[in-house]
Amino acid sequence: MSDQESPSPQGHKPPPRRPAVRRLRRAAAVLALVLLLPVLTAGIALRLEYAGDPDAAGRTRGRDAVWLGHAWVDGRRDAADLTALLRRVKGTGIRDLYVHTGPLEHDGSLDSALYPGSAWLIREVHSALPGVRVQAWLGDIVSHGGSPGVRTDDPATRSRIRDSAAQVLDAGFDGVHFDLEPMHSGDQGFLALLRATHEMTGARGAPLSVATHQIDPLPSAHSAFDKYWSQQYFGEVARLVDQVAVMAYDSWMPLESLFGGSVAHQTALALEVVPAGVDLLIGLPAYHTHTAGHHPSAETVKAAVRGARLGLARHAHDREGFGLALYVDFAATEEDWAAYRSSWGEV
Repeated sequence: MSDQESPSPQGHKPPPRRPAVRRLRRAAAVLALVLLLPVLTAGIALRLEYAGDPDAAGRTRGRDAVWLGHAWVDGRRDAADLTALLRRVKGTGIRDLYVHTGPLEHDGSLDSALYPGSAWLIREVHSALPGVRVQAWLGDIVSHGGSPGVRTDDPATRSRIRDSAAQVLDAGFDGVHFDLEPMHSGDQGFLALLRATHEMTGARGAPLSVATHQIDPLPSAHSAFDKYWSQQYFGEVARLVDQVAVMAYDSWMPLESLFGGSVAHQTALALEVVPAGVDLLIGLPAYHTHTAGHHPSAETVKAAVRGARLGLARHAHDREGFGLALYVDFAATEEDWAAYRSSWGEV
């Protein structure tokens, strides 16, 4: 047996190195704190955003909206369905119906056979709810790196999308609502598309609306996640349209208070850069599919309404060009509609 293997003079093994173990434990605790501190700080900040009195924001300005599914223009909805929809909308601040009329083809064109029932819907809505606008919701997947989808960097594709927007106006729609995803922050082709389309819609007295990504909750978050835009790019988009509707849901937040705080924060960031003459709408999650990014127990209409009102109350309580938008009619429950009406939308 070697000297290293010999027992100690007292016949016992050396005592464990307790100071070293304690140092390791302290180091692990410090590392955990370093990793968790930003998360805890962000959570506390969002919880504080959700605190306070939203009453200073007042009530609806009559600039609200709701996204409607494709069944309203392809013949699946009937008079009874329309009666139920009108009952929900009547007496609220909803002014715009974003009716899914696409999708666009990847080359930017639009098949007119997709919306055979549009004339009926537009006629009935105008008759029952004067002043409510029926906008054509046009969308598609955006191509990145050669993946399938529309290419915003292609002038011919942008020209066809603009022509598709003119096509739905010719069909009687009151406006155009673009929803192209995922749109990377800084995409110059998208700005060119909005610029050309807005020139056309403006000449025809029709609104151009766009569903937007969320604004960076932290500096440069858009560099890692394509669900975010820089605040600067968000402002550039807003200056080229008449209306922006922020998709403020799918936030990954696990708690209602954190989600509401996130909506309040998004509202504040958007208010800083959306021009006074452009309507800012905050999207409300009236759907209940559980995904990694959307927890229905946390992302409620009630929390979103409160969060939006808190953001408005703190930063621009007297702004007229502000509203809320429910997503989406075929998934919204009576509870969702009641939360919107009671907290904001009833006139």
